[in-house]
Amino acid sequence: MVEWIQAHEAFLWWLTAASAAVFALFLVAVPWLVARIPEDYFAAEKRPKKQSAVNHSYAVLVLLAVMKNALGGLLVLTGVALLVLPGQGLFTIMLGLALMNFPGKFQLERWLISRGPVLRMVNGLRRKKGQTELYLDNEPP
Repeated sequence: MVEWIQAHEAFLWWLTAASAAVFALFLVAVPWLVARIPEDYFAAEKRPKKQSAVNHSYAVLVLLAVMKNALGGLLVLTGVALLVLPGQGLFTIMLGLALMNFPGKFQLERWLISRGPVLRMVNGLRRKKGQTELYLDNEPP
C-alpha cells in the first residue's frame, strides 16, 4: 500500500486539491441554491410544473437531458469513490442526485426536506440570504 501511495503521489495531491476545490464550491453554491428555491416548492405532493422561457427543439431537449443525467451519474460514481478516498463523497453524491431525473425524485427530495434538522438548516440558510422560510403544507406559515 505504501509503495502504491509513493508511486501515485502526484495523483493523490491532485485529488486532494480537487477535493478542497469542490468543498469550497459547495460552501458558496449551497446557500445560493437554497435561497433560489421557491418558498412553496415542497407544499404540493407533486413537483410543480416548470415554465420554460426558451423553446428548444425536441432533439436539443433530449440531448440536454442526456448530458445532465450523464453528469449526474458521473458525480454519483465519483462521490461513491470519494467515500473511501480523500474528498467530499456525500456532497458529491447529493449534487449528482440533484442533477439526475428519475421516478420518485421529488418524493425523495420532499421526504429529505421534511426531516426536522434538514428543514431547520435550510430555513436558517434562507433567513441569512433574506428569503422567507420553506413550508411543506399548502398553507404558508
